[in-house]
Amino acid sequence: MAKEFGEHRIRANSIAPEAIRTELGGGLTQEFETLLAGQTALGRVGEPDDVACMVASLLSDDNRWINAQNIEIAGVYII
Repeated sequence: MAKEFGEHRIRANSIAPEAIRTELGGGLTQEFETLLAGQTALGRVGEPDDVACMVASLLSDDNRWINAQNIEIAGVYII
């Protein structure tokens, strides 16, 4: 897609959020959220605003040279 749409100055990026606090699928129980948070370097699950900030950043001209990338929004899982 990046190559096909590049001539029209359209960028093709994607984001891959990991554990984000939403109501999707019934939301997170406190126990499961604690488990997930304990497995991240930042010690918490993501917030919807964490994803929104990345989307806004990708749409900004400040990141006009980012193209054909999949960006993980994960807080870094520690295994």
